[in-house]
Amino acid sequence: MYNLISRYMTHFTKEDVKNFALKNQVDLNEEELSFTYEFVKKNWELILRNPNLLNLERYKDHFSEENYQKIQKLIQFYYQKYGYLL
Repeated sequence: MYNLISRYMTHFTKEDVKNFALKNQVDLNEEELSFTYEFVKKNWELILRNPNLLNLERYKDHFSEENYQKIQKLIQFYYQKYGYLL
């Protein structure tokens, strides 16, 4: 599983983040998009190893209140759906 995700992340783009966000009704502005892309690109391995280390509250100031709430719900949804694979 790790190798599959690692290969995907080598080709991961801002456009991937934007498309995923829009698909989930999260309209990120350019600043939010850049922050999210850089954060995921830099921290995906750490989060994959221990998803409980992700404290979204620390990054709340990087998002509008509406987007922050939506992102929190998305993280919970996907963790419940796929957390057992981690």
